[in-house]
Amino acid sequence: MWDNVPRMAFRGWPAEAIEFYEGLAADNSKAYWQAHKPVYDQQVKGPMDELLAELAPEFGSGKVFRPNRDIRFSADKTPYKTAIAAVCSEGGYIQFSAKGLGAGSGMWMMEPPQLERYRRAVDDDTTGAELVDIIATAAKAKIDVTGHDVLKTAPKGYPKDHPRVELLRYKGLIAWKEWPAGAWLGKKTAKDRVVEFYRATRPLNGWLKANVGDSATPGDGVPG
Repeated sequence: MWDNVPRMAFRGWPAEAIEFYEGLAADNSKAYWQAHKPVYDQQVKGPMDELLAELAPEFGSGKVFRPNRDIRFSADKTPYKTAIAAVCSEGGYIQFSAKGLGAGSGMWMMEPPQLERYRRAVDDDTTGAELVDIIATAAKAKIDVTGHDVLKTAPKGYPKDHPRVELLRYKGLIAWKEWPAGAWLGKKTAKDRVVEFYRATRPLNGWLKANVGDSATPGDGVPG
């Protein structure tokens, strides 16, 4: 994706990027967006593009999500997202906002075939224990691994007193870490936090790839 495209080195997000989103939170309008779009392009999206380019060799090609909100079925009609988000194909999710930087990984929402395979793997004493160990190791690195959507009780066909019932209740499995905004965001070393997170969550992604896979074929999907 980034071949033969000259890009500047990632230097972090300047204070103007945080101020842009603070202003957008106060005035989420087309007028504000159009008046400040050069700031978004240069100080918000520019650094994200640079970061993705530097992450690509190790974590795969990157994609920035569109800044517009989908308001078709939402009671909230504000037109713009108050954060910029992107994904790396072999890493996970990145989000920058006025609050700081966040990184995520895993499977946000499993389709029915994936969810069935996930539950079988959690139920299995070998693969289930592997996942418990992976989550415990992530916790030591202060990385939260939780369910995106959680059932109130054990899914049908599984006992309520299952030793891994909490994991069985999840309908998605994600790792997440946030870093509050600070002067560090304006430095190139901000990339190190994302890299460290992606590397720390590789075991989780590997487990999901091996045991859950994509929506059609077991073991043939990349969590993201």
